[in-house]
Amino acid sequence: QVQLVESGGGLAQAGGSLRLSCAASGNTRSIRTIGWYRQAPRKQRDLVATITGRASTNVADSVKGRFTISRDNANNTVYLQMNSLKPDATAVYYCKAEVFGSWREYWGQGTQVTVSS
Repeated sequence: QVQLVESGGGLAQAGGSLRLSCAASGNTRSIRTIGWYRQAPRKQRDLVATITGRASTNVADSVKGRFTISRDNANNTVYLQMNSLKPDATAVYYCKAEVFGSWREYWGQGTQVTVSS
């Protein structure tokens, strides 16, 4: 079992920055990949960025160059640094863990990000 808790969301102005955190607990050694996803109202949940245990990253084209994903293995935390925010970044941001040896996925409860113009 893996538990994920997101934090760091809030209100930002366009052009501003926020840093989201995803703290993992439980069987963290089983985690293969952690990803950040976002879901705007009435839209599907989309991938933002992922990072593997070896710190290999993948970032969606829509945020490449502005968002950075990183991890602190000592604290079992993955971060999403969001710079040059745009209003279309307004969404609930979720982190998801994929684990070795299972198709099961673990999701956090989400954190709201609102970007005003």
